[in-house]
Amino acid sequence: MYLTFYGAAREVTGSCFLLEVSGKKVLVDCGLRQGSDVFDQEDDGFVFDASKIDYVLLTHAHIDHSGRLPLLYKKGFRGCILTTSATTKLCRIMLLDSAHIQESDAEWRNRKGKRSGEFAVQPLYTTEDAENVSRLIQSCEYGEKVRLFEGFEVTFTDAGHLLGSSSVTVSATEDEKTKTLVFSGDIGNSAQPLLNDPVYPTKADYIVMESTYADRIHDPADETEDRLAAIIQSTLDAGGNLVIPSFAVGRTQEILYFIRNIKNQGKVKGHEGFPVVVDSPLAIDATNIFAEVGDHYYDEEARELLSKGINPIGFDGLAVSISSDDSRMINEDDTPKVIISASGMCEAGRIRHHLKHNLWRRECTVLFVGYQAVGTLGYALLNGAKRVRIFGDDIAVNARIRSLNSTSSHADRMGLMKWLDAYEERPERVFVVHGGGDNPEKWADDVRKQFGYNAVAPLFSESYDLLKNERVKEGFTPERRSRITPNTVYKYLLESGGRIGELIKNFSGRTNSETKRFTRELDELFKKYS
Repeated sequence: MYLTFYGAAREVTGSCFLLEVSGKKVLVDCGLRQGSDVFDQEDDGFVFDASKIDYVLLTHAHIDHSGRLPLLYKKGFRGCILTTSATTKLCRIMLLDSAHIQESDAEWRNRKGKRSGEFAVQPLYTTEDAENVSRLIQSCEYGEKVRLFEGFEVTFTDAGHLLGSSSVTVSATEDEKTKTLVFSGDIGNSAQPLLNDPVYPTKADYIVMESTYADRIHDPADETEDRLAAIIQSTLDAGGNLVIPSFAVGRTQEILYFIRNIKNQGKVKGHEGFPVVVDSPLAIDATNIFAEVGDHYYDEEARELLSKGINPIGFDGLAVSISSDDSRMINEDDTPKVIISASGMCEAGRIRHHLKHNLWRRECTVLFVGYQAVGTLGYALLNGAKRVRIFGDDIAVNARIRSLNSTSSHADRMGLMKWLDAYEERPERVFVVHGGGDNPEKWADDVRKQFGYNAVAPLFSESYDLLKNERVKEGFTPERRSRITPNTVYKYLLESGGRIGELIKNFSGRTNSETKRFTRELDELFKKYS
């Protein structure tokens, strides 16, 4: 009985763990690596034989947990994928959307590369691959024990992170020895609207747990709605638009829930019935799924609304934008409004059009409600960029830039402590995964010190014999690279150049010593790269 870590090993994306029991091979998650987590060894496949995988257990639909399932199919997988019914519905639309992005990116790169004689590139996978792998997904419900093969049972419990998200408990028997493993998936933030709080497993021989926000404490969640109402109020009072870059699945629906409450309680004065537009086809599809699934996925407050026939994420004044023409019309209408659009980090999608039309307007506000990775347009805006380039145009940032730091769907440090504290017996080992930087190592150290557990942060391809509780293969840290194309990197360089120009203008009125020091630093930079 072996457990090997092929993703989310001292990295925050690409969740993928291989469990081998009695000759069967079971993957837990098969997520897409993103940003700086990408590396050459898995550029066009896997370091294991995809055709030999018998089962996949999927914790939830987010692409960093599910996004390589179409690639798994492309490489020969024909087994069974097991997950909750809500995840099944979300996964189908998200994998198709991901495949469309892969195809569009390959088309763009080939169009550019053709001029310089570069070889054509193939998409990581296609919409056909996504459609085919979706047919292999089978559904179960929370608390249901599913026997996949002799000596191997699985139970999904509510992780409270996303609609249908789960922690997965595995009971595996080999050589007459039974071991219980718990894979945490992404552990939810207890204060989230709509969803149930996480259900805490209480027994395990081995625990594989995430550490995404092990280094921070979230802002109080009970202030979120009032802060959002205040931002809407000030923006509409100024006659501007509130533009919210939002992740299409999960975060968009959460924001709609808050806005519904704000409208019902009259927290925005003088703008009764203010319009709200969701401009993201994927978000619209996901919102429809949120309205379709069983009410057991929702918390008590949401269930009460549903029992009265009330849609907890629907309200008067809500409109959806389906076509590109619909999207363009949003900014041709001068009525002050709330615009919710993807992508959440402003790297792609229709949100870039809305930023182009609204960033330069002083009466408008851009509100960030999720994590912004280094190197993204969202990160630049949130960190004070005065000018940015969008679709080749230089755009002044005159709009107010705001953020809500209490809307995370991940448990913070205290939430992770509470989750781990629920175990009634000492596990044989805790594997800490799914964390950026040194978070996994630091959290493993905290677990050792505060709980007295044997905790490790495994490296890529590290493998353990679970019957002996021994490491049998050392892992390694792969050489990483970014999927960002050279043209995209050059775009960021140009944007940084524009910010340097703004910074120089701001030196007017500073002391001579400050100006001289800054000039020397610039001269050194020019000498280094000239």
